Amino acid sequence: MFPRRVVTVSRFIPAPAAAIFDVLAQPRRHHEIDGSGTVQQIVTGPERLSLGARFTMGMSMGVGYKTVNRVVVFEENKAIAWHHMSQFVWRYDLKEVDGGTEVTESFDYRKPWGVVIIWLGWPERNRRAMAATLERLEKVVTGR
Repeated sequence: MFPRRVVTVSRFIPAPAAAIFDVLAQPRRHHEIDGSGTVQQIVTGPERLSLGARFTMGMSMGVGYKTVNRVVVFEENKAIAWHHMSQFVWRYDLKEVDGGTEVTESFDYRKPWGVVIIWLGWPERNRRAMAATLERLEKVVTGR
């Protein structure tokens, strides 16, 4: 019905998928890895995410706001994804490879109102932020 609009960035991280997934599954750690500078802190949510779990994040883009997110994919050490009220999906796919894990972050904005994302120039901003997020995720997981 609507064209598939997805921004995707991948990075090899020299760490096991389980260590990477563990960070992604803890919403209280998301501000540590966020490359966009918008994620501030967890407001409410479980210690560790699971399928269907809800968590609220304190955000800032010049002005503070909150997002309530719901986990829509949860495959231990393989994939995790969530969305907020706009139904845009943030997803991480992990694939073990020799010497570490190939991590792919994607942002899916295929909902009809996703066209606003294009008009505002967000796909390229998201791509840069996602690359920064994966770099930060590597530093958090490897301690480098």
